[in-house]
Amino acid sequence: MRAIVFDQFGEPADVLQMREVDMPVPGRGEVLVRMLASPINPSDLMYITGKYGLKPAFPATPGFEGVGIVERSGGGLLGRFRTGKRVAVVNDRLGNWSDYTVTTARQVIPVPDSIPDAQAATFFVNPLTAHALTRYVLRIPSGGWLLQTAAASALGKMVVRLGRHYGFRTINVVRHEHQVDELKKLGADAVLLANGDWQKGIRESTGSEGVLYAIDPVGGMIGTQAVRSLAPGGRLITFGSLSDEAYQIEPRFLISGGQSIQGFWLGRWAKQQPILRMLRLFKRVRALQSAGVLTTESVVEYPLDQVREAVQRAKSGGTKVILRIGSR
Repeated sequence: MRAIVFDQFGEPADVLQMREVDMPVPGRGEVLVRMLASPINPSDLMYITGKYGLKPAFPATPGFEGVGIVERSGGGLLGRFRTGKRVAVVNDRLGNWSDYTVTTARQVIPVPDSIPDAQAATFFVNPLTAHALTRYVLRIPSGGWLLQTAAASALGKMVVRLGRHYGFRTINVVRHEHQVDELKKLGADAVLLANGDWQKGIRESTGSEGVLYAIDPVGGMIGTQAVRSLAPGGRLITFGSLSDEAYQIEPRFLISGGQSIQGFWLGRWAKQQPILRMLRLFKRVRALQSAGVLTTESVVEYPLDQVREAVQRAKSGGTKVILRIGSR
């Protein structure tokens, strides 16, 4: 079968290759999935460059999520129930950028025909992160204010729509002027430019000097500004490091106001949740995707053999890039 592989860390366009490799064989509790599509996420690019929390055994295949059809079960009741179904696939072992992959039966979730491949391929990372952060981790109440950075990203737009759906309000930080109107049309309550006066914008929007809830996937000075925007007792969840730079926070700020910074990694969080909670969450995310709340916008597809061009496009941002691997 075809697979995208890399033998060393480096720039994705330089180190990724397509090769013919042996088809994997599922063990007990696992399933063999014929892949249809898989997105290129920031976590995939960091994995290839060696900056992600998980380190591969070389040669390695990227691709943490995607959509495919379960062709065979390696044994076990759940695997038999999944066989023949189109499923969203999360994979932290073999990778999804290949014709076939193997993952555990617990890590494939059937998706209805009403959800297109491009949306099903992006079922896990962004939708689950957006929903988990706002509903399970921060538990933002109706009427509460959430500050988010990188708000024009696919995940950021999902958070805006979740705010409209559940009744919490969003202050959204973006880098470019044209993104302001884009997010306001989507339903954002306030949009701030990253190089602008955040404190004035927060004060004008909320009537207070800070916010109780914030999420940041950027780090560096933008993330630092987000931390400094917290009201006493406020919490910021950091779930990415797009800037590849550290926060610069004075200890006395956190000590005197009781603000806190907490890390979030979806894979670790999901493994800590009871199975029934995760099944309810999957069901809820499917419903919100069908309702248009947790959908991915601005999708462009590349065939698997154009992976180098695809990763270059993904690095430029603004559009979710999907690798088209197979057809139903």
